[in-house]
Amino acid sequence: MAAPSNAEQTQLQDMEEEEAGMEEREMESDEEEGMGVENSEDEEDDSSEDEKENEAEIQRLEEQLSINAFDYNCHVDLIKLLKQEGELLRLRKARQKMSELFPLTEEIWLDWLKDEIRLTEEDSNREKVYELFERAAKDYICPDIWLEYAQYSIGGMGSPGGIDKVRSIFERAVTAVGLHMTKGQTLWEAYREFENAVLSTVQPPPGRIPSREEQELLSTQLERIHTLFRRQLAVPLMDMETTYAEYEEWSENGVPETAVHLYRKALQQKEKCKSYEEALLVAEPPKLAEYQAYIEFELKEGDPARVQITFERALAENCLVPDMWTKYTTYLDRQLKIKDLVLSTHERAVRNCPWTMSLWKSYLQALERHGADHQSVSDVFEKALNAGFIQATDYVEIWQAYLDYLRRRVDFSKESSKELEELRAAFSRSLDYLKQDVEERFGESGDPSCAVMQIWARIEAHHCKNMQKARELWDNIMTKGNAKYANMWLEYYNLERAYGDMTHCRKALHRAVQCTSDYPEHVCEVLLTFERVEGTLEDWDTAVQKTETRLNRINEQRAKAAEKETNLVRHEEEKMEQRRKAKAEKKAQKKAQKTSRGGEKRKAEQDDYQEDWTEESAPKRQRGNGDNNPDEYMETESGLFVRNAPPGNKSGAARNAQQGAAVAAQRQNDRRDNSCSVFISNLAYTLEDPEAKLKSLFESCGPIQQVRLITGNGGISRGYGYVQFESAAAVPDALKLDRKEVEGRPMFVSPCIDKNKNPDFKVFKYNTSMEKHKIFISGLPYSCTKEQLAEICKPHGSIRDVRLVTYRTGKPKGLAYVEFANETQASQAVLKLDGIDVEGNKISVAISNPPRKNLTDKPGSSRPTGDIMPRQVHGSRGRGRTQLSLLPRSLHRQLAPPGKVENGTTAELAPPPTATSSTAANAGGEPRSLSNSDFAKMLLNK
Repeated sequence: MAAPSNAEQTQLQDMEEEEAGMEEREMESDEEEGMGVENSEDEEDDSSEDEKENEAEIQRLEEQLSINAFDYNCHVDLIKLLKQEGELLRLRKARQKMSELFPLTEEIWLDWLKDEIRLTEEDSNREKVYELFERAAKDYICPDIWLEYAQYSIGGMGSPGGIDKVRSIFERAVTAVGLHMTKGQTLWEAYREFENAVLSTVQPPPGRIPSREEQELLSTQLERIHTLFRRQLAVPLMDMETTYAEYEEWSENGVPETAVHLYRKALQQKEKCKSYEEALLVAEPPKLAEYQAYIEFELKEGDPARVQITFERALAENCLVPDMWTKYTTYLDRQLKIKDLVLSTHERAVRNCPWTMSLWKSYLQALERHGADHQSVSDVFEKALNAGFIQATDYVEIWQAYLDYLRRRVDFSKESSKELEELRAAFSRSLDYLKQDVEERFGESGDPSCAVMQIWARIEAHHCKNMQKARELWDNIMTKGNAKYANMWLEYYNLERAYGDMTHCRKALHRAVQCTSDYPEHVCEVLLTFERVEGTLEDWDTAVQKTETRLNRINEQRAKAAEKETNLVRHEEEKMEQRRKAKAEKKAQKKAQKTSRGGEKRKAEQDDYQEDWTEESAPKRQRGNGDNNPDEYMETESGLFVRNAPPGNKSGAARNAQQGAAVAAQRQNDRRDNSCSVFISNLAYTLEDPEAKLKSLFESCGPIQQVRLITGNGGISRGYGYVQFESAAAVPDALKLDRKEVEGRPMFVSPCIDKNKNPDFKVFKYNTSMEKHKIFISGLPYSCTKEQLAEICKPHGSIRDVRLVTYRTGKPKGLAYVEFANETQASQAVLKLDGIDVEGNKISVAISNPPRKNLTDKPGSSRPTGDIMPRQVHGSRGRGRTQLSLLPRSLHRQLAPPGKVENGTTAELAPPPTATSSTAANAGGEPRSLSNSDFAKMLLNK
């Protein structure tokens, strides 16, 4: 067999290589397929795990809502998860439950409506979507919801009566939100586009003469579009100039004069409102102040439609502000008085702010005013009782409003009636409710003076002529702790005087004399006056005897109480005197110890002074922390303290002169500019390289000129100092670093203020009055963090700030302040959080009412140091312990009577004049100033 040629060998090698490459590619593809399968399996595993987690979270939220159905945030989270999982049926139920309890926001309604539109494509289900749109339109007046409603209705215009239904919805929409200055134009344009579409259906084809019926339809449709243009141009809307130009182009005969007149008038109104609209555009939500100003303007203008739309716009962004609802409903009750509008607005008000008793009270009165049936009023009242008011007195007021309504239903000309029995039953129920439900929840009934029973007693006496029942009620009132009050007895006496008899009047006054403790003299006077007018001599004598006995007893009790009070005051004064004496003795002992140590030190240093100091030494140096190094200087908040410098010898005079000049230059350079500086305190003494640390912390605020820390003996930092910037613009940013944690301790940053020049400056930056939008929490575990506390408070409102109270070392105190967006959320948080357990600790929650800061360290309150001692100037935090006078004690003495001492000189202690000094000192006939040498001699002689 012949051997293969080279070409054949090469071809065989290529074929083998191709087969090997194909095998490798097949293996790689198999591996990739295997990896793809593995990746898909991993993705399926991940998705299944996510589904399990979401399902578990859904079940948790549903369980939480079964416990507390009024958890708004829990409803929102559940709806989001169900929509993410595609659980459409469960999602519909969740939305339904939430809408029954709360008014839904525009976003939630639009999502719900769009989902329902996709689910109900058939015409048979369109009515359900229409019903849902009607519910959405009742919660808030929202242009986007009305526009979606109108556009959805256009889809059914092909059905019988469909065009008329679309027109009806558009008419309601422009009535509700057509006056909305920024969003109303979109609705008007959609309405015109719909009518233009209808116009295209009634126009005959080109070239065919329309019939009389078609001409009538065409002219009617054209008139509808003309009317829409004229109506829109009469409303002040943004970009209405474009609409006018469009009308000019569309109309064959131009714009009518009446439309031009209305258009110009609307332009003028738009210019008046322009500033308010611009303020709303630039303001941050919820824009409450801007809306309030806008409403006041519209109220003065007096157009009810514009007032209504402005209120609706404000409430869409401030739906949880009770005062806004109160103002709106009051306006509708007094001005418009349209039944459907008034009652629907009252219903929306209590749905948005169910905790506000005044809104429920107004709702009940509006129902009665507009003739609602008794069952409707009773149902609203029952809902009010379950609304969860904040105070016990709110329940008393809502019961009084309902009882007033029931009383007005009774015809008292009849001896007995169903309405009267219902009124008495309601009075009995109200007393039981206040005693049991309200007192159990708040610890008080909310009606200490028994106002409900007083009203009931007066109704029984006046309308029903049933004094026996009235007396039973008053006996019950007196047994509830009211017998000691004179006004309660006089109220009962006046009732008996008006509807009872003289016997019971006298009996009531005698009981009043025996029981009253607040104003017994007044009750006694009323009894004596009554007997003067109505009684016999025997009655008079009895009254006089009882009143004298009672008043004598009262005077004895008052004398004993006054004596007891005096003894308590005397005892307190004695204790204060003892503490003052003990403090003075302790202070004297410390002073004696310091004096003895100072004397020993001066005795040890006297030889050095005699050897090294010369009378000619004039330059000064600064004394530093008890150190004798002449090259070290110290500056305190009071300035530089100096003494006579000991020159080494005469040859050092020039050097000392240079040092004196350097000191003066250093003082000029170190002079602090308070406007560019901040005061730093509460730093750890062990802080390594504190100047570098402070520079790194504050360099982001602005260029730093110097960082100066106050040090003690041995140069150890005392934990406070100053940071001076090159510009005052950096100070506000630096103050924002207040209480920033530096190595486990909060660093305090405060303005650098001279309290002598600004005595009213307050270091305590937090509020010292009641803050209704902030809550105070105590009893927290020390391990609780800001994040954990924010999570606890988050379900009850929008949180602006959380501040944990700590010691100066940074350790927590178990206290915190949480600031909410408004007062309502804070009140709800107090109700929900007070008494709950946090990590085994039962916390207490209340509205923030911090005590007033007692700043006793007033600037300039340090003790006087004599006329020679310069007056101390302290910083914004008062006199520090390091700001001690470094002037020798011998110079603290009064050198002469105040009238004879001037400028630190005295005739008796002045040294003998020399030829030079005499001339200089007496040239003007005035005493000579003491030199440094004179002070040194005085110190050595001491």
